[in-house]
Amino acid sequence: MMLVLASARTQIADFLATLIYVYTLLIILYVVIQLLFSVGLRPPYSRTIDAILGFLRDICEPFLRVFRRVIPSFGGLDFSPILAIFTLQIINRILVEGLIHG
Repeated sequence: MMLVLASARTQIADFLATLIYVYTLLIILYVVIQLLFSVGLRPPYSRTIDAILGFLRDICEPFLRVFRRVIPSFGGLDFSPILAIFTLQIINRILVEGLIHG
């Protein structure tokens, strides 16, 4: 019985770690695309690209908006993605370490 519980805790911890990792990658991709657009590198209109950009915006903006309320942008620089990724890594450490060793 204890082995099953330990295995379940490990699987849950691995799932959460993977989820946080994927969300971090989505934030990084969103930031890179926004940087490319700010430089003027915008592809011609395409439904596929528009759908991808809409997906990234819908997924990343609500979480980033929380940090934009706390930290204002300095001279056009937005530090909210850095703080968001840092927070995700802290949550990852606490949850994964807490679930595996807790």
